[in-house]
Amino acid sequence: MPSLSELIRDHAPVLILDAASLRSQVGLYAADGTTRWETQTGEAGVAVFRCVERLGFDLASVRAFVFCEGPGSTLGIRTVAMALRAWQTLSPRPAYAYGSLNLIAHAVGTPATGIIADARRDTWHYQRLGQPLRRVPTAELPAPLLTPDDFRSWTPLPEDVATTPYDVAALLARTSEAAIFRGVDTPEAFLHEEPSYATWSPHIHRAPSPSA
Repeated sequence: MPSLSELIRDHAPVLILDAASLRSQVGLYAADGTTRWETQTGEAGVAVFRCVERLGFDLASVRAFVFCEGPGSTLGIRTVAMALRAWQTLSPRPAYAYGSLNLIAHAVGTPATGIIADARRDTWHYQRLGQPLRRVPTAELPAPLLTPDDFRSWTPLPEDVATTPYDVAALLARTSEAAIFRGVDTPEAFLHEEPSYATWSPHIHRAPSPSA
């Protein structure tokens, strides 16, 4: 798994897109070492593309895409994934994914601290430095805990959890040598497991039988 420094060295210009939080954040890492970021609040289907537009670059010049696959806003992440798949169809380029909580865990750098985000149904996405992402019930979350301040939460936050800024530009600057990016053939939102569906057997509707 490459680091951000390696991706920039091998692929710049690199476009980074993150819509996991309430703010869409888009950054362009140029071959000359300069970096520019745009941030927009609001619905990701508008905010992401407004960020791209305001950065004012030629999309055809980008040689690789980097995106947050989650956890976070499923709608925002899937909006980014859809855009990347469309751009790759127009001009094939590699894409690399990173995890939002894993990014924070590496930036914080404290192995005992758990980074959490709402996974609904009274469970939480839980990430520690150097450990795989897990889903943990509220009652089983071990302290200390941090949660990104711009992530939606449907379940009440656990007691004694602290918040931390989800400023992607700052987090990436602190983790530029961390090998936290993985190449993906088809950009998509992260899932703990593939969805399962109940089978349904169709039946022809029949009028009720007349009573004897």
